Amino acid sequence: MKRLSILAILLLAACTREQQPLTTFIPRPAPDDPTPAGIAYLCDGRKEVSVVYAKNRASVTLDGRTWRMEYQPTDGGFRYVDTSNEWVGRDDLAALRESGTAKPLAFNCRPLRRTT
Repeated sequence: MKRLSILAILLLAACTREQQPLTTFIPRPAPDDPTPAGIAYLCDGRKEVSVVYAKNRASVTLDGRTWRMEYQPTDGGFRYVDTSNEWVGRDDLAALRESGTAKPLAFNCRPLRRTT
């Protein structure tokens, strides 16, 4: 009986343990920072977007395609654009989408790890 009680307590402790978040907060560099900084993002659908930020630009890569985007000032959050797409977000949540539309290429992207 004593062994059963100990086992029950251990099982309850394992059930109440908090899940570790899948991603962690990794701050984006300031737009005008000249030092390149890379961050890999994990998005819905298990898509991974890699972004290298440097001096008002971002190189955004998804599925082997890379877009070189320019920083555009915005009220809160961030926005990098090229002629066809934009990398937009706020805090630790971002999306890659076609410019001027809500059509996402990758969404609910959260920082996963530093790449540089």
